[in-house]
Amino acid sequence: MELIVTSLRFVADSAVDVLPVAVFLVAFQRLVIGGPMPNGRRIAVGFFFVVVGLGLFLVGLEQTLFPLGRLMAQQLTDPTFLLETAGREAAALVWQDYYWVYLFALAIGFSTTLAEPALIAVSMKANTESGGAIGVWGLRVAVAIGVGVGVSLGCFRIITGLPLAYFIAAGYLVVIAQTAMAPKLIVPLAYDSGGVTTSTVTVPLVTALGLGLAEAVPGRSPLLDGFGLVAFASLFPIISVLAYGQLAALRARVSPSDWDDLDE
Repeated sequence: MELIVTSLRFVADSAVDVLPVAVFLVAFQRLVIGGPMPNGRRIAVGFFFVVVGLGLFLVGLEQTLFPLGRLMAQQLTDPTFLLETAGREAAALVWQDYYWVYLFALAIGFSTTLAEPALIAVSMKANTESGGAIGVWGLRVAVAIGVGVGVSLGCFRIITGLPLAYFIAAGYLVVIAQTAMAPKLIVPLAYDSGGVTTSTVTVPLVTALGLGLAEAVPGRSPLLDGFGLVAFASLFPIISVLAYGQLAALRARVSPSDWDDLDE
């Protein structure tokens, strides 16, 4: 019964959030374009499913993904577990002893990205528009590797307590250098890849992992250290996709300028 009440509350909250969008679209259609909304009944049904879907999705986040991320972080940073795997005393634990956290972050970042609906759609569209030059699975795996490495590095930052700005600044310096050398065909897609990864599946679990890790590691603040993993998940796919474009050009034994001619 409590779950039903919670679900209805989330659905009601979603309806309130979506209502301004619906009102704006109807008003714009009536006042600017003129006339009734085409396919009004179909659009109304679509908005209904959007509201219900968002509400149930939020319930899933609250009931499953956030608790799961926190639980895994707490288990992997439990002193007893770390002492058994590290073979040393608690006071002597160093960042290398948290290697299971890094491996879990790499795996969860990679797997959740492969399941992202937005990435699947973008990969299929990129494959069609490039005439097959950009493979669907090649792009998905490249983005997933970038997210996995980024989330793992973000966990390393939380454990060590190093400033977030240093990692982000260094990452964008790498992106700038790669942008100058990568085929022009892949550059816009690489920059968009950072956005499609921060979607419905990856963000909730990655955020929960960061918060749980910051709560479990001594001396870390959930507010100051728990957030920031999504920034890594957005940045490193750009690097990995640019590298994918460069490797594809080298494999085809053509220069970046020749690869750019594929879209002409």
